[in-house]
Amino acid sequence: MIVRPRMHWLRMLFVWRGSVVSRILPRLGFFLALSLLAVALGPLPFALREGSLALLGVALAIFLGFRNSTAYDRFWEARKLWGSLMIVSRSFLRQALTHPSPALSTEEKREVTDLLRALPMTLNHQLRGTRIPLESLPPGVRECVVAADHRPAKVILALGQWVTKQRHQGRVSELLVASFDDNLDRLSEVQGGCERIAGTPIPYVYSVMLHRTVYIYSLLLPFALAGSLGWSTPLVSVFVSYTFIALDTVTSELEDPFGNEPNDLPLDALTRTIERGVLEMVGEPLPPLLQPDDKFLLT
Repeated sequence: MIVRPRMHWLRMLFVWRGSVVSRILPRLGFFLALSLLAVALGPLPFALREGSLALLGVALAIFLGFRNSTAYDRFWEARKLWGSLMIVSRSFLRQALTHPSPALSTEEKREVTDLLRALPMTLNHQLRGTRIPLESLPPGVRECVVAADHRPAKVILALGQWVTKQRHQGRVSELLVASFDDNLDRLSEVQGGCERIAGTPIPYVYSVMLHRTVYIYSLLLPFALAGSLGWSTPLVSVFVSYTFIALDTVTSELEDPFGNEPNDLPLDALTRTIERGVLEMVGEPLPPLLQPDDKFLLT
């Protein structure tokens, strides 16, 4: 995710790092050259009327806006799910630290804390399709997830077994077990919701249709404007192309919020925040917060 301090409106007009301009600049250069060629060639044997392209541009803007809204809904739902993961993890640990009687020993606190730290770690790597280094997991968790294909589910199962052990020892009542179980269900819902977003992209045919329309429109636009705008055509044509192509590019990033694109969710930073939250509750040393790099990118 791009994280930048607030800037003056004038400076934001020329911002480079954190925008998609660097990614689409070669394409804009192509359309600039095409616009210059359209003006230099003069009137063509066939006529492209501005009015017809204007209607197409309005329709294209509406469809792009709809796709962008759909992609942002996926992005925001993913962020809310990770917010719920943070809340439920802290709630589960609070119950574990305050309700059992007699109170948990240091080793027992470490056991439940390690499981709650491991859950966002394993979910992060599962959603991004990467292999989590086992040495990054707490030692007590490695054995229970080393052979698992769905490691977050295995961690949630281990949390459930921890609750069952406390009940068998008579340290929590049936009412408290139900409360623990409710939090476990919420953790499973978070995992399932994230997997649904990651495994169900926006229909490919819809994305292809809009992508083709954007580029065909950008190809035809200079030839429709050249007759009336003359040498102003490159400026107007490239600006309109930039608007549509940039929106198409950003939407492609947002529709997969768990990826590694600049505008995707910073799962590493969210994982570290959850880890710090549970460690602070048990009085353990905290790892440092992750900070954006020199390109303002927070992973």
